[in-house]
Amino acid sequence: MPISEDQLQRWSKPGPTAQFTATYDTLKTVLNDPLSPYYLKDFAIFLQGSYKNDTNVYGDSDVDVVVRLDSIFFTDLDYLSPDEKARYQAQRSPGTYTLAEFRRSVVEWLTKKYGSDVKPGKKAIFIKGNGNRRDADVLVCAKLKRYYTFPAIGNPRVAEGICFFLPDGTRVDNYPELHSDNCTTKHQNTRSWFKHTVRIFKNLRNTMIEKLIIADGLAPSYFIEGMLYNVPEPKFGGTEQQNFRDVLVWLLQADRTKFLCANEQFYLLGNSQVTWPAENCAKFLVAAEKYWNEA
Repeated sequence: MPISEDQLQRWSKPGPTAQFTATYDTLKTVLNDPLSPYYLKDFAIFLQGSYKNDTNVYGDSDVDVVVRLDSIFFTDLDYLSPDEKARYQAQRSPGTYTLAEFRRSVVEWLTKKYGSDVKPGKKAIFIKGNGNRRDADVLVCAKLKRYYTFPAIGNPRVAEGICFFLPDGTRVDNYPELHSDNCTTKHQNTRSWFKHTVRIFKNLRNTMIEKLIIADGLAPSYFIEGMLYNVPEPKFGGTEQQNFRDVLVWLLQADRTKFLCANEQFYLLGNSQVTWPAENCAKFLVAAEKYWNEA
């Protein structure tokens, strides 16, 4: 029989946020300390991830914090014509303070404050939780501008995001603020069903992991949000069971090769650093359908 109405309702509820809020407030104060070696640089601190997007569920642990260097920016010029690229290059001026220097300073400062709890990783700086402080990932990055036009007269059309570099020099681009803004718009356009449904699918994933139905890591929260972002707005709503069934059936039948990430800057499915392997998405949906039918 299908998952009960009551179970779906429980899964739709946000997880607790008190410890998360306290952790973020403390970490933001530390990162913004006037005594830090980078304090006089131009930077911004903000959240990304489930807590930022109000899709957190019980069991979500990490606080995802972004520290973005704003005194320089990187570019994606792939959408410009040769003339537009030449025009941009003629107007650019190189920065003097590097992202690598900024990251080293942030690691140094966090290590001074949190000692051995700080573990720099390939992408983010992990800070182990202690007492009431939750685990946190601090992503040090720079501004990114993806130019779609660069006219001789008037303002360019540009999407703003972030980027960082892996140890092998690979640049990873993403657009967390666009992701968050678009998810909020989707939520409003679905009469507050979108984030509600994201939490249901995330709790279903967690349950299937606990029951060893799917592997941990098969369906990251970011990609669940992106997958559901592609569901047409009229499919959301009704009873809890109707909403879940209509959304799941549409996802199973859709041409998922055309799905976009919620930031609308990348396709959702693929094999890059910022996309979800199509086979993982398919495995998750097949497992979700089987769980729905056999619950």
